[in-house]
Amino acid sequence: MAELKLKDVRYRYGKAARDALSGVSCEFRAGEVAAVVGPSGSGKTTLLSIMAGLDRPSGGEVYLGDKELGGMDLDEYRRRYVSVIFQAFHLFPLLTVLENVCFPMELNGVPEREAKGRAREKLAQVGIAEEKHRRYPSQLSGGEQQRVAIARALSSGARIILADEPTGNLDGENSRNIVDILTRLAHEEGYCVVIVTHDMAIAEAADSVYVVSDGVLTRRI
Repeated sequence: MAELKLKDVRYRYGKAARDALSGVSCEFRAGEVAAVVGPSGSGKTTLLSIMAGLDRPSGGEVYLGDKELGGMDLDEYRRRYVSVIFQAFHLFPLLTVLENVCFPMELNGVPEREAKGRAREKLAQVGIAEEKHRRYPSQLSGGEQQRVAIARALSSGARIILADEPTGNLDGENSRNIVDILTRLAHEEGYCVVIVTHDMAIAEAADSVYVVSDGVLTRRI
């Protein structure tokens, strides 16, 4: 069964003359990496916002497993079921690395001691050494910041990871490292990973590729 499914999803901004998304239907499964590609303004970001529960579609349905999001609390959906990784990392600058990763667990009521233990595990999982746990984001490289962002996404327990241009601010080596981490999470640990990207190297490494053009989505692989 698909972790996340869209059925005939449409979205229109305000009084716009046409839909930003038009009749989008697709499925994203656990254990797989899917890439969503397309030019700027094609609807990729809108699609990600709907999958993340940041916007509700103007028409159609979005399912988490067999549950339709229209009947769910979207705040709870974002806290427990889906995590978003951004191009700009979006780490809290005044929190340490460890505190950043603990933050989603605090929102979910996890006791502090348990949260710190789980945060250390997730940071080790993405290759962040313990000596860097007390540092602030500004004291890390771009690649390290993105790995911390992935650890924070994992700490909530969400099994769906949506990545918005996760390598956009990184050099080639760090980009490959991030793609390797996301691929391992899907293939070895059963996460459902969806990457919105302009980077065709990511698309080539994905299990499936969707192309968005003028709000219409087609599957390439």
